[in-house]
Amino acid sequence: MRVCVIDGRGGGLGSRLVSRLRDTPDLNCQILGLGTNLAAAEAMRDAGAEQVASGSEAISKTVPTVDIIVASLNLVLPGAMSGEVTPEIVRTILEAKAKKVLLPLNRVRVEIVGTERRTMETLIDECLSRVRIAVTTPCRA
Repeated sequence: MRVCVIDGRGGGLGSRLVSRLRDTPDLNCQILGLGTNLAAAEAMRDAGAEQVASGSEAISKTVPTVDIIVASLNLVLPGAMSGEVTPEIVRTILEAKAKKVLLPLNRVRVEIVGTERRTMETLIDECLSRVRIAVTTPCRA
């Protein structure tokens, strides 16, 4: 199973997700870190991602090969992250056959109805729980 964490800007969220995935016992998966920029990719490498790359071309080539995508909601909002999220990145993520686990974090004034305000740690815990279930549950074609 290949789990891809995608992040931008400084890679703070991505590095925390990679680190926590790496520390999850019995989670048998390869962890890839994709950054919209080099700083985000390096932060995920430092956190323990087995493979990292950066830029929209790397994201476009790698995303179709993964089973699970973990990212913030920003990654499907063109122009988010100070313009780092391009329409190509959004299209690549949304068209991927991979399961998408998106954290409802954004700074572009988009509200998701039905989500309550939670701390970053609570959201990461919930995200990891969903990834753990996805990794351990057999896929249905």
